[in-house]
Amino acid sequence: MTRPNLRLIETPEVPAARVPAHAGEPAIGIKALTKTYRTRDGDVPTLRPIDLDIADGEFVAVVGPSGCGKSTLLKLIAGLIEPTSGSIEVGGKEVVEPPDDVGIVFQSPVLLAWRSVLANIMMPVEVRKLDYASHLERAKALIKTARLDGFENKYPWQLSGGMQQRAAICRALVHDPKIVLMDEPFGALDALTRERMNLELQRIHFETKKTIVLITHSIPESVFLADRVVVMSDRPGTIEAIYDVPLPRPRSLEVMGTPVFAELAKQVRSHFYAEGGID
Repeated sequence: MTRPNLRLIETPEVPAARVPAHAGEPAIGIKALTKTYRTRDGDVPTLRPIDLDIADGEFVAVVGPSGCGKSTLLKLIAGLIEPTSGSIEVGGKEVVEPPDDVGIVFQSPVLLAWRSVLANIMMPVEVRKLDYASHLERAKALIKTARLDGFENKYPWQLSGGMQQRAAICRALVHDPKIVLMDEPFGALDALTRERMNLELQRIHFETKKTIVLITHSIPESVFLADRVVVMSDRPGTIEAIYDVPLPRPRSLEVMGTPVFAELAKQVRSHFYAEGGID
């Protein structure tokens, strides 16, 4: 019996995996980076050598199977842990401690229950002992950008999950960092809220021009948001492929139904098809 041809339309070609060249000094420069955790049971290699440059203002999404070292990579860029070998530079300076120009958004909003939305957002200003008055004005502007105006004096438990995560994003931006690192920030949200947050993050990126590195398990999310999608291998993780996303901005959710989007998502997903370890 002849197998029917199920391909109804020709899908456009997607740029092959590559590392595109960027003019000028990168916002983030990663050279031969490795990480091995030392435990009582012996060494646990987590990252094999990684080389990656991320341009100023670029949005890069990192996808990979669970346990491949994505979060470890983010912590290394943030200066929260030390590399075993290799180097990371942020703004041309080697990272030896948490840089001032980096903000972090975690999977959980991690808001303090006894502080209002505004007080939570102002936390980095207090910790870094920055000028309170000038940053208060910035916090109020961010609250408006994130469409949280009217909720400044509410407490976290009075907000929806999406609103809490928007407050966490404002907190990461209040000290005006050049780089924002996001570790599965929408993983705990329901599908509809996650889509709204994707649109919100795209808008914030457009308005602030920040360099953003997003860790995600969602292939559609990575393709929708990013300028480039970095695919990591199984542990010990390294970069297996990098894909340019040839979709114009701004992007509406309808772009997910286009042939270009479908073909790119298919190519990214092909790296994990055998393992079944990704959304």
